[in-house]
Amino acid sequence: MSCALRPLASRPSVNGDGGREGAVQVPVPREAMRYNEKELQALSRQPAEMAAELGMRGPKKGSVLKRRLVKLVVNFLFYFRTDEAEPVGALLLERCRVIREEPGAFSISFIEDPERKYHFECSSEEQCQEWMEALRRASYEFMRRSLVFYRNEIRKVTGKDPLEQFGISEEARFQLSGLQA
Repeated sequence: MSCALRPLASRPSVNGDGGREGAVQVPVPREAMRYNEKELQALSRQPAEMAAELGMRGPKKGSVLKRRLVKLVVNFLFYFRTDEAEPVGALLLERCRVIREEPGAFSISFIEDPERKYHFECSSEEQCQEWMEALRRASYEFMRRSLVFYRNEIRKVTGKDPLEQFGISEEARFQLSGLQA
């Protein structure tokens, strides 16, 4: 699965640089990933697991560091201009790497497109650590591995599959075999 930014809609930039920026952008897999702009914008208004104003630089050559309100909601990292309520874009945190760049800074790159790297600067090393950990835990892959691990642990203790009561114990995505936790 490859991730690349795909603008949903365009509007003039309000930061005076004369460029155009997508109203909402989201990395999408090469296979068609369906999403709805209104649903993404509604998701961006949900309570955040983390939110802060960070320095952010996009993947384009010559991109400069800009202050952005960055908000983590489930497995999306939304980013906003500091004076606007609608997101400028969103990063789907799947098949990505969160890497320390320097003290107080980290980057997010996508496994199948490592050149597309977003840089973030935090106000402290502690804030940087908190963001990196939260972003690593936010992916579906991490949540799935955790669910499978705890499912196995509960099965060892109780002798029962905790997912049986929900009728999903046989779904392939929740199988224990062949998964590296």
